[in-house]
Amino acid sequence: MLLSYKGWFSLENKQVQLELAGYIGRTLRENFGKGPESVFVSYNDSILAIYLRNFLSPSERVLLGQGQEVMVQTTRDMLMQTLIPEFRAYITILTGMEVKEFYYDWGLHNKTGIFVCIGTPPEAAEPMKDHTYEGNENLHAEIKRISILAQKEPEKVYSYLLNPRTLVVIREGILVAIEKELIRLGGSETLRLAKRNLEKRLLHNSSHFEGILQTKVDDIFVDWDFQLDKSAIALILSNP
Repeated sequence: MLLSYKGWFSLENKQVQLELAGYIGRTLRENFGKGPESVFVSYNDSILAIYLRNFLSPSERVLLGQGQEVMVQTTRDMLMQTLIPEFRAYITILTGMEVKEFYYDWGLHNKTGIFVCIGTPPEAAEPMKDHTYEGNENLHAEIKRISILAQKEPEKVYSYLLNPRTLVVIREGILVAIEKELIRLGGSETLRLAKRNLEKRLLHNSSHFEGILQTKVDDIFVDWDFQLDKSAIALILSNP
């Protein structure tokens, strides 16, 4: 299993890095029947991103071949709800970062996936003084444009280039009234599936990301925390 890293706190300890990669791979394998071939960890300040490659079980491959993508997504969502508390606790114990928010998404066509954790950094971590990068304002404008097409303009947009290949964008205040009512009535899973299809299609169809970032975009992920009215978008960029 591969592990790529760059950052702060106890993940600088190689043993801790290997433990995190091993734990993620082992836990996914035990619950999904197959673990990822590789795990890449990126982090800065209070954000931790875990990128999974070649993660698709034989049974899921069969279902996708039969056009049952919704079934695969729904099953994974149910499994993740049982795993997220374990992941939160393990990351906190291992790194000292208290995970406040946990986002995840899958690129089934690429056999990839991502976990994005946002939390409180340990006392030993140095606060990130500057998270700007070339093109960040134009990228935020494009994210706002896409958000308007899907629902409405976010109240806040900010982003972190964790390393040359991992860019995380956070949106706050994105839900419209009908979405909030659907959530209140217990329709969170239906809303998640619908938004995942719509927003990922809009994100993938954007012709501006690669021009803004001056590199090819290999993967795009998006997830939401409906209770907090927030969303995380992760862009995986080609090697510079």
